[in-house]
Amino acid sequence: MLRAPILLIGGSGVVASWAVRYLREASPDLPLLIGGRDLAKAEQAAAAFGNAEGVAIDLAADDLGLGDRAVGAVAIFFRDETAASLRFAQARGVPYIGIAAGIEEIGVEVAMHMHKPAAAPVVLGTEWLVGATMIPALDCARRFGRVHAIAIGALLDDEDVGGPAQIADMESLTQAMPAALTRRDGRFVWRAGDDAKATFRAADGAEMAACAFSPYDVLGLATATGAPNVQFNLATGVSSTRRRGQPMSTEIIIDLAGEDDAGQPLRTRHAVVHPDGQMPLTGLGVALVLERLLGLDGDPATPAGLYFPYQLLDPATYLARLEKIGGTVMALDAS
Repeated sequence: MLRAPILLIGGSGVVASWAVRYLREASPDLPLLIGGRDLAKAEQAAAAFGNAEGVAIDLAADDLGLGDRAVGAVAIFFRDETAASLRFAQARGVPYIGIAAGIEEIGVEVAMHMHKPAAAPVVLGTEWLVGATMIPALDCARRFGRVHAIAIGALLDDEDVGGPAQIADMESLTQAMPAALTRRDGRFVWRAGDDAKATFRAADGAEMAACAFSPYDVLGLATATGAPNVQFNLATGVSSTRRRGQPMSTEIIIDLAGEDDAGQPLRTRHAVVHPDGQMPLTGLGVALVLERLLGLDGDPATPAGLYFPYQLLDPATYLARLEKIGGTVMALDAS
């Protein structure tokens, strides 16, 4: 079956290259449009990917500068302050995922969906590493009869540096945001100043200085589990593997506390680790979301609606693909 190509805006970047790699593994013949402001750079990336074409993107144009060219889905890898990419997807009635808008900016995409709820599936993709936190955390939560507290600690190695757009988006999310959303004793509150300072133990037990952060995981975990306490803290420094003299990695600490089905106290700690850093995990999440949106996984395509990535991703499929690309979910000492 002939398919219209997926449009990857910012497709010459690091995260997009990982997404393309995983899309190609599952669907080798899938056509792609690699979009960017720099046409030469987009064409260079497209030539390397194969079965892809580089195109210039104009976010000031209703058609993004593509005219009447057919597009099957839209993924954007940087912050689109104009929301032009989402308007384009809705006008074409094709799936959309954006992975750079912060939680304080959720209103733009939500409002656009509410205005045209039947136009297309819209994915609010700014979960931490697009599923790498939510899917394992919810899988761990299945052991609990009731979850009282969830603490996520994300550790970015300071050698784990992305491209210019990724760096700019991260700076905006971590520095421009005045406060971070947290759930505390059943209330959603904004942590700022000294209240935003935190620590957590890395996979090797080292204590990391961190700051409060609020990707969409805070909302997703609180809603999906009912946990009255949910916090997400971000640290940048030396990863556990590099402290052992090995190459850098990225890690996500998932700490859950509550009760088992018998009402007895239960606490678990797990770490999601990838030896190549954050980019492969983000790329995998984008690829799997696109596969699910378009029905490339063999099930019917996703209908119009508003989604977080974890609502679309099958846990068994995600965890199997995570293992296939070298990711690990390891149990840690919870004491």
